[in-house]
Amino acid sequence: PRINQIPRFPLTNHLNHLLLSVGLLAFWGIILLAGRLYWMGNKTPSFSNSDNPAADSSCLLTRTLTFFHLPVVNLWLLLCPDTLSFDWSMDAVPLIRSLADWRNLHTVAFYVGLLLLAWFGLRSPGKIKETNGKAHATNGKSCPNGHSYTLDQECSISEPEVSTSLENGTKKYSYPRTMLPATENVVVFALSLLCIPFLPATNLFFYVGFVIAERVLYIPSMGFSLLVTLGIRTLCVGLRRRSSRTVLLCCSVMLVILHGIKTVMRNWDWQNEEMLYRSGITVNPAKAWGNLGNVLKNQGKVAEAEKAYRNALYHRRNMADMLYNLGLLLQENNKLPEALHYYKLAIGSRPTLASAYLNMGIILMDQGHLEEARRTFITCANIPDENLKDPHAHRSSVTSCLYNLGKLLHEKGHHEEALSKYNEAMQKMPKQFAPQSLYNMMGEAYMRLNRLGEAEHWYQESLRAKPDHIPAHLTYGKLLALTGHKTEAEQYFLKAIQLDPTKGNCYMHYGQFLLEESRLKEAAQAAERAAQLDSGDFDVVFNAAHVLRQANLNKAAEKYYGLAANLRPNYPAALMNLGAILHLNGKLKDAEDNYLRALRLKPQDAITQSNLRKLRNIMEKQGLRTAGP
Repeated sequence: PRINQIPRFPLTNHLNHLLLSVGLLAFWGIILLAGRLYWMGNKTPSFSNSDNPAADSSCLLTRTLTFFHLPVVNLWLLLCPDTLSFDWSMDAVPLIRSLADWRNLHTVAFYVGLLLLAWFGLRSPGKIKETNGKAHATNGKSCPNGHSYTLDQECSISEPEVSTSLENGTKKYSYPRTMLPATENVVVFALSLLCIPFLPATNLFFYVGFVIAERVLYIPSMGFSLLVTLGIRTLCVGLRRRSSRTVLLCCSVMLVILHGIKTVMRNWDWQNEEMLYRSGITVNPAKAWGNLGNVLKNQGKVAEAEKAYRNALYHRRNMADMLYNLGLLLQENNKLPEALHYYKLAIGSRPTLASAYLNMGIILMDQGHLEEARRTFITCANIPDENLKDPHAHRSSVTSCLYNLGKLLHEKGHHEEALSKYNEAMQKMPKQFAPQSLYNMMGEAYMRLNRLGEAEHWYQESLRAKPDHIPAHLTYGKLLALTGHKTEAEQYFLKAIQLDPTKGNCYMHYGQFLLEESRLKEAAQAAERAAQLDSGDFDVVFNAAHVLRQANLNKAAEKYYGLAANLRPNYPAALMNLGAILHLNGKLKDAEDNYLRALRLKPQDAITQSNLRKLRNIMEKQGLRTAGP
């Protein structure tokens, strides 16, 4: 129906059924939308300025001109899908900042054409007049059965009829042709398919989180295809010469073939993520290189991933996510100073990026900068929980920051403060956060405060949250051993080893338990196994050497004290213990060297000074020359 016919449109049973179907679709659409809003915390999504630069622009003229131009770019993708991309954010479509921009001519031509199509589709039909009892259309043609149609309509009979005639004794049948829909009606339908589904992507009702997204053209492309088909049909009807129609048909076939070839080529781009992101480098190099870096990193191609991240930052230096990803890659490859640099740049670009604070604080802890690490964790914990790109990931990172802050305080002996931070972490902890490590550390803090009942509760909570959590098995085993439940304690240590037989830390704790039980031979075996499995872990190696020394296996103890001293050459306790075992093993000169190295690092250490005096007394009795005072 056309505009002047809409008020008279009858409410038939068919229309009632149509309205019911549309109503059901609208109802379920509202239900799905409400469910999504609930899952997002009843908040609208928050987009960064790079997702939709025009929406972030403070200039009304820039926003208006760019938003009016974006449908033109989408139409060009339908007309000539030569350049396609998985992402058109950032600067893939430069903003139109003035009326002098030549792209405004495209915008004007697009909307003029759209209005002309709408006028053609919605215009009223020509008036019909009666002449000698026969109906004629002033702008149409008469049909033999007395009905008239507009110029583009074909004549038809409402019910199929068959007529027969005899010609030279032969029966001849003629069938009426089926009426095709009016051109104007098809134009209206095609424009509806083209425009209405596209409206939410126009930023007319609300800002969207993309510039161009090819997925929003799926339904509009059907309306566009109808318009193209209708245009070819109209040209075909208007062309009188057969040769012209043949040329039109060949051009149409060529159009289908070319678009088919492009579809095959695009499907090749979509074979895997790497090919998809490589195909988008020419359109959006910053985003494409960044995503390609993530793929290459997952494939284990570290050098190529680092190069991809740096290429992304070359095109856009202030991408916080890319700075963070590069920092994370460098951290995983033990390039800690450079990783720290990129985390700081990421925070400078986005001060609310909690994951960058978390990893930066962990690096500072590992480097011994405990006060700076403490300040970093506190800053992370105080980030406002508003206008965040990913609220769930943010809350997880804040919880982890509070956990590490509590751990830092716990290691410094401030157990009450540590418990306060652990409780704060529990309050901010999102549903998807795995709490077993947090519960286990709460148990350790209560154990240090000699509140063993509460400690046991949290160890059990940790195991309830994750029954195969190895640290909770070890700490709970230590608690059971302390409270006299020796058999049960050993079962927890053995269960930890069973869960991961390659983890030296499990053997180390079991060895300490066996040492306390005076089972020296078994303790030594467990300790040596621990040091062999985790030969790069200072704590495991150092404690293994201590157990071996207690078991009077001094040669093995010397080996692992030496390894511990190599792992931490500036750690006084490691040097002093190495000196002591060398002293016992009769290697007096080497023992003196290590005592002196330990005293240079910690001059007032009474134990080292006492051991050095005893060593020099022996050396003097043996007539050995000492090194210095």
